[in-house]
Amino acid sequence: MDDQFSTVHSHSREPMPRGLVHEKSSEPKFLAYIGAHEFFTIETWKAALVELIATAALMFTLTSCNIACLESQDVNPKLILPFAVFIIVFLFLIVIVPLSGGHMNPIFTFIAALKGVVTLSRALLYVSAQCIGSIIGFFVLKSVMEPKLADTYSLGGCALGDKGQSSGLRPQDALLLEFSCTFLVLFVGLTLAFDKKRCKELGLPMVCLVVAASLALAVFVSITVTGRPGYAGAGLSPARCLGPALLHGGPLWNGHWVFWLGPFLACIIYYSVSINLPKKGLNWVDGEYDVLRLALGSCRTISNNTDLNDLS
Repeated sequence: MDDQFSTVHSHSREPMPRGLVHEKSSEPKFLAYIGAHEFFTIETWKAALVELIATAALMFTLTSCNIACLESQDVNPKLILPFAVFIIVFLFLIVIVPLSGGHMNPIFTFIAALKGVVTLSRALLYVSAQCIGSIIGFFVLKSVMEPKLADTYSLGGCALGDKGQSSGLRPQDALLLEFSCTFLVLFVGLTLAFDKKRCKELGLPMVCLVVAASLALAVFVSITVTGRPGYAGAGLSPARCLGPALLHGGPLWNGHWVFWLGPFLACIIYYSVSINLPKKGLNWVDGEYDVLRLALGSCRTISNNTDLNDLS
């Protein structure tokens, strides 16, 4: 009965306009392309919650240690700071990567979305969670930190210096440094992290170690190469810069756009570079093209040709 009804109904139905059919069929394709179904899966929201909590804890821990290093009586605390960043980031990565991917940074999420590792829907949830997590982490830090210390270090935010201050870093210079340091992290750390074969060979701890080391290296470069008072170093995470800017304000809004535009430009350039990287590694040929061997071989060839000419 049902089969007969469906047959009659299909014959009596008028054909739909082609444009309408195309519109209806293209809409599900677009939703599938951006991964809209992930908005309705509990696992995606759990992973986003992990990103929120991890980002909040990372911001609180990292900023506290950074300020403690700068406040120490060490002769050059800037040399201690990268080691602190390395240890903290490594610990967080080794724990969070198996749960949500361990992004804790809009830059990592953005490049993962560009390379198709995560869907656009998941990327949107992750970035929102990271920004909220940053605000929560810095709110807790501001609540427990001594006000004088918070003013001295601008709550550990991303600062170029006061507007009009000659000792600060110019926005165009900071943009170039932000771009360069972010590209360094992506090229050194993320190239390995996105290589499935090498990840399996090296294992999770080694991959996390390389990513953490690339971040520490970028921090070291940014805080030592400029030597400008008032400049807090490369942000390397727009979420890390957003929390203090909203809660502390003041000079943190001066050139705040630099800490968003620089990293995202680095992501786009890195993506265009990464898709053109060699698919196969270097094939060792066991000295086949050794310079000395090639030179001796060419000399023998020349002498053999000379002998043949003499005989003829």
